[in-house]
Amino acid sequence: MKNTIFTGAGIAIVTPINNDGSINFECLGEMIDYQIESGTDAIIICGTTGEASTMSDAEHLECIKFAVERTAKRVPVIAGTGSNDTAYAVELSKEAQELGADALLVVTPYYNKTTQRGLVAHFTAIADAVDIPIILYNIPGRTGINIDVATVKTLGQHKNIVAVKEASGNISYVAKLIAECGDLVDVYSGNDDMIVPIMSLGGKGVISVLSHIIPKETHEMAEYCLKNDFEKASKIQIEYLDLINAIFIEVNPIPVKEALNIMGKNVGPCRMPLYPMSDENRAKLEAVLKKHNLA
Repeated sequence: MKNTIFTGAGIAIVTPINNDGSINFECLGEMIDYQIESGTDAIIICGTTGEASTMSDAEHLECIKFAVERTAKRVPVIAGTGSNDTAYAVELSKEAQELGADALLVVTPYYNKTTQRGLVAHFTAIADAVDIPIILYNIPGRTGINIDVATVKTLGQHKNIVAVKEASGNISYVAKLIAECGDLVDVYSGNDDMIVPIMSLGGKGVISVLSHIIPKETHEMAEYCLKNDFEKASKIQIEYLDLINAIFIEVNPIPVKEALNIMGKNVGPCRMPLYPMSDENRAKLEAVLKKHNLA
C-alpha cells in the first residue's frame, strides 16, 4: 500500500467572496485556522465547493499558494487541479506542486468527456508530470463520466495515483472498488451522507462539505469509523442527516455558503451562474440550523 495522504475528515473549503466579486483572503485564512483548530484533518482548496470553475488562472494559483502558506504544514493541503483539457491540467498540477501543495485532487474530464482508455491516458499524463500524490475524483453527476473499477485498477499501478474521492452515490460500486483496488488506492467518501457506509467498507475518510458547519463532529464521526466504533459513528451520521440534506437542498456550494452567512461567517455570495437560494429553501435551511443550535 502506498502512503496515505490523510485519514479522517478533510474539508472541501469554500472560497469566500467580497461584495465586489474578489476573493476574501482574510476570511479564507480565518476559516482555515478554525477548521484546523476544530480537528479537520486536511484542507482541500479549489475544489467543486471552492468554485474553482469560475476562477481565473491567477486566482486559482493564488488560492493554492495562500492555503499552503496559511496551513503551514499543520495538515496536508490538497489542491484541485482537474480540467477537461489534459495539457492545462498537467500545467496546473505542476504549478500547484511548485507552490507547495501536498497532493492533488483531479476530477474526470467534463463536457467533452472521454473513453475509459482516454481516462487512463489523461490521468497518467498528469501523474507522470508531478512528484506528489494524486486523488482521482469520481463524480459522474457533474462530469457525465464514471471511472470504471478496471480503470482505477490500471491507474492504481502508477506510484503517484494513490486514492479516489468517490462521489457517485453508488454503494455497490464503492464495495467493488475497495474489493478490487483497496490494495492500490485509498478511498474517501465524497458524499457526507455516506461517510459511515463507505468507511465501514474500508474507506479512509471523507472530503467533506458538512465540516464547514460542524467540523468537530464530522472529524469525530470519521475517527470513530477508523477505530471501528461504527455504533457511535452512525449516531452522528443519523443525528445530522437532516443538516446534510439541507446543505445540499440546492446545487453545492449555494446552501453551505448561505448557511455560513446565516451563522455570521460572512463568506459572501457564490459567483454566477450559481444563484442565491430561493426564500423557501433558505427558510428550510435556517430552520435546520436553528434545530441544531447553529443559528
